[in-house]
Amino acid sequence: MSSDASYAYAKACGIVGKSYFGKRILPLAGLNTLSELDRMIFPNLRRELPGRELLLDLERRVTERAVRQILTIVSAYPKPPELLVRMLKVYEYDDLKVCLQHAAAGKKNLPDISDIGEFGTVHFEEFPDIKAMVRGTEYDFIIPDLKSQQYDSTDIAEIETELDAHYYLGLAECLPRLSSEDRLTVRKILGDEISLRNCAWALRLRTYFQKTAGETSKHLMNIKLTGEKSPSLAADAEASLDFHLDLRQDWRGWKWEKLLNPEEPSVIWTADPRHFQNAASQYVYRLARKYFHRSPMAVSAVFCFIKLKQYEEDLLTSVAEGLALGMESTSVFKLLEVSAS
Repeated sequence: MSSDASYAYAKACGIVGKSYFGKRILPLAGLNTLSELDRMIFPNLRRELPGRELLLDLERRVTERAVRQILTIVSAYPKPPELLVRMLKVYEYDDLKVCLQHAAAGKKNLPDISDIGEFGTVHFEEFPDIKAMVRGTEYDFIIPDLKSQQYDSTDIAEIETELDAHYYLGLAECLPRLSSEDRLTVRKILGDEISLRNCAWALRLRTYFQKTAGETSKHLMNIKLTGEKSPSLAADAEASLDFHLDLRQDWRGWKWEKLLNPEEPSVIWTADPRHFQNAASQYVYRLARKYFHRSPMAVSAVFCFIKLKQYEEDLLTSVAEGLALGMESTSVFKLLEVSAS
């Protein structure tokens, strides 16, 4: 085991031990205001700001901390494994999508951007010129989709779908370069996550946008983790397209049936995308936590660490948004299907 891997794992364990998931979410359960959450998470950096400003500032600091901690672990390697670099670059993908949304809305000021150090490639200083931002980078494949600088005729959602697929395909292409042990762990977590994202997206498109099966299918990530003969990770979502959204019996035996919202007495059941997405998030979190300590010093352990930190970031952001709306943190946990385990 290399000293670099040993240092990275030890450092990751220290960060995980102080992170807000598992039993460490218990102190969050009694919070009623955004200021209380701010004082708990950042006792030395809390801000005295009005509600909306505090929410945005707190969310920014939560993300900055997650990025900084992940960057610290990835940078512990003199030459970081490609898989870990691509994991870190999810923040660049997300920032690019936010820039696309801002440009489409006619906004001229650059939104907050996560600093991923030497691993960043997008020329964000060129905003709002998206073409100039991505030219010469791995993202320049979206340039043909940018029909005009005003994006009057551009479907931003389609570009975002392309970016998501490109990100996950990049992770999948790292698998052959991992050890056999790392490959098994990463394939399990990554494969289930992609499948679940496809299923959640299919539910959202059908429920909120009344998309047909054919229309929905076009937005799925058709990714395979092994050879050409392996099944597509869009297969489970594709199978669900034939199920009626209000007939529970249609979903019997479906691979991800256990993540659907439960039936309630005297209530007509309808598939709930929000419940499914939250349950899927919990499922991936538990997988990452299970495998984190399974292979100390392995690349897959840091892969799991990054997943855990991203889960914590989403959890804290959701709690902050709930508190800002006047909800109690316990109500937010219930909404997110979160428990201290």
